[in-house]
Amino acid sequence: MSTPQPPMPQAAAAVANWQAPGGQPHPGYTSPIPVVRTHLGHAVTSEWTKIRSVRSTIWTLGVFVLLVVGIGLGAAALVAANASEESMRGENPLSFGFFGLLLGSMCVITLGVLTTASEYGTGMIRTTMVACPSRSRVLAAKAIVFFSVAFVTTLVSVLVVAFADVALLDGARTPTGQEWLKGTLGISLYIALLGLLSLIIGSIIRHSAGAITVMIGVVLAPLVIALFMFSQSLENLRQALFEYSIPNQLSVFYSNSLTETGPSGWDPLWIIIGVTAAAFAGAYALLEKRDV
Repeated sequence: MSTPQPPMPQAAAAVANWQAPGGQPHPGYTSPIPVVRTHLGHAVTSEWTKIRSVRSTIWTLGVFVLLVVGIGLGAAALVAANASEESMRGENPLSFGFFGLLLGSMCVITLGVLTTASEYGTGMIRTTMVACPSRSRVLAAKAIVFFSVAFVTTLVSVLVVAFADVALLDGARTPTGQEWLKGTLGISLYIALLGLLSLIIGSIIRHSAGAITVMIGVVLAPLVIALFMFSQSLENLRQALFEYSIPNQLSVFYSNSLTETGPSGWDPLWIIIGVTAAAFAGAYALLEKRDV
């Protein structure tokens, strides 16, 4: 009579087609962890975990809210205390949010760059690409998460400033529905897209300080250069720099353009969408060709 075989050790289950002496073959190892095909939602969840767990997000967005709300309310309070009721009749009370947003946009730009470029600086991008080999999916997930965070934060901040300024400046005219839409939703989309453009530039340059410098130059350089163009032969270029500078495009949302020509209405939003889309296509092409 043959001796009964001992039960198969647990470790043997990890060997494919393991067969006990004189017994039946056993199937290969099956992991108790379910195998799930990954998709964009998983990448978005991962990027959301990253962006909410680093201190740079809290600091940059905290300073952004402080600048937008603090300067917006401060400017309106100063005008309400010193301006006469007659001089305020034609003013759009929403326009006093411009000053805080112009400075606060630097915070959004910084966070956008750090969302991508900081991973290249620390080497974390290698871990990210190992976890999600699809580079386009990683870039898309970063873009979705960042844009959502930037848009919601900006919209909440400008709404607080808008309602407070309308209440403070009771002598000013009541904004129209179109002005409300442009001064809250429109400007929030523009700032979020500006931050998204910064994220893409960070992905292209892969260096935080360099990408932030480039974006600050894009925001401020055209207006500063135009201010010092005194030659009459450069008048057309000077006018174009004024018209398409980002500070002027921001002011268009409040119907306070620096020039009588150039972008108007919703034009700045279409411009930033086109520029961001072109930059995204370039970043995607480079990401597929370069090593991490």
